[in-house]
Amino acid sequence: MNAKLRTILLTVAASAAAFSAAGIGIHSPGGKSADLPPDAGRDALRQIVQNQCVVDWSQNHDPAPCERVFLADSKTDNSGYAVLADRKGGAHYLLIPVQTMRGIESGELLDPDTPNYFAEAWHARDLLSKFVGHDVPRAAIGLAVNKAQSRSQDQFHIHIECLRQDVFDSLRTLADRVTEVWSPVSVGGSTYEALRITGEGLDGANPFELLANLKPEARHHLGDYTLVVAGMQFKSGPGFIVLTGTGQTGELLLDSSCAVAGGGG
Repeated sequence: MNAKLRTILLTVAASAAAFSAAGIGIHSPGGKSADLPPDAGRDALRQIVQNQCVVDWSQNHDPAPCERVFLADSKTDNSGYAVLADRKGGAHYLLIPVQTMRGIESGELLDPDTPNYFAEAWHARDLLSKFVGHDVPRAAIGLAVNKAQSRSQDQFHIHIECLRQDVFDSLRTLADRVTEVWSPVSVGGSTYEALRITGEGLDGANPFELLANLKPEARHHLGDYTLVVAGMQFKSGPGFIVLTGTGQTGELLLDSSCAVAGGGG
């Protein structure tokens, strides 16, 4: 373990101890949501991950209240992340970095040494199948990051859910017209720019860098954009459709009931 990551872990451990001394529970045993200070507000996700999930994983090898915690050394010390069930319930999970990081506007997301969080979120899609009780096809799955003005939490996170049925239908209809060059499409009642990625996974593609190259000014105004990555099965093979725009935020294209895959609400 490198020095900076060790410092992070010591810091969150100290914070957890302070919470305990104040009579604040670390988490509810077996529960999916954490006990937080009453003023957690827009900082709740960061506090859950840093003060609870990482501490519990480091001390007990138990990720609770998160579903998963991953910590590993890297040359940037920023390779840790957790996956947390959304407090609103349903087939809805959040990938959250261990390091303190704001939203889509964070410059770290364009650093080539920063982990590909979209790729890691895609790897966590099995949690949707586990929740629903059967395999969820790749074309039914969506990952989304909201615009800065639309988010309710100030710690960076990626939503992992199923697509809305109408969004699923639209993307299947559009699939063969989406290319590796950004082009406008209408999905879910809004206009987005769409791009195709080919391949089983996202390890070789950084959606944030693709967004930054959308147009000359996009790189300096990433917070104005939402970003959605939807699984797709093209005629030529597996891949993804990336959607971005400054209109309707991406989370609204998703559905935590996973009805499109027979989740039943």
